[in-house]
Amino acid sequence: MLPPRVGRLVRYLVGSSFGREGRRLAGSPGGNIMKVNEIFYSIQGESSFAGRPFAFIRLAECNLRCTYCDTAYAFYESTEMSIPEILGKIEAFPTRFVLVTGGEPMLQEAVHELFRQLLERGYDILVETGGQISLAEVDPRVHKIVDFKCPSSGMEAHNHYENVRYLNAEDEVKFVVADRNDFDWSCEIIRRYDLTARVSNVLFSPVYTKVSYADMADWVLSCGLPVRMQLQLHKIIWPEIQRGV
Repeated sequence: MLPPRVGRLVRYLVGSSFGREGRRLAGSPGGNIMKVNEIFYSIQGESSFAGRPFAFIRLAECNLRCTYCDTAYAFYESTEMSIPEILGKIEAFPTRFVLVTGGEPMLQEAVHELFRQLLERGYDILVETGGQISLAEVDPRVHKIVDFKCPSSGMEAHNHYENVRYLNAEDEVKFVVADRNDFDWSCEIIRRYDLTARVSNVLFSPVYTKVSYADMADWVLSCGLPVRMQLQLHKIIWPEIQRGV
């Protein structure tokens, strides 16, 4: 029998400490212990992998507070799990694709050991990160999806652009756009760092209910950049479900 689509949610309250951009949280667990918010099996809703069945590992805690964040429950709700426990959960899912997300997954030192053990088992791994923590140590076989923060997020000042140098041709950059100012700002960042030449895809994602799909399509068509518009497929399929999708 296949596991249920919506995974087990863990709802234990934990303290949250804040780090500076480029640095991990000092209080994050080390070794093989991680703070996990939820693990589930669903359709990947974003990136060039959209539509594929994925195992999702949502790690807890984040040192940013984006105005449009749709996973704020991951700031505080977690349980500590060993890496073998995490692997045991996802092994039940009929997929070889794994997304490690958050929260902000790069805050936890053990994430690199998690990557290593997933790679050893033959998984294709994506990590979704806000880009405020250094990616210098990430195994190049891990597909990095970096979500640089636009002005409307309130977190623009935390973008760690040094991470551009650690991106490769298999990686992706995402801009979550809430208005035309965000879009124009993103186009400037794309040109300044020559992002379309560095990564496989540069993605524009409209903030759900804030920007119409038609407006986003018009902006992408008129910008003259080789970028890609994406929708949050999981929100279209399951609009009433907030977690486990």
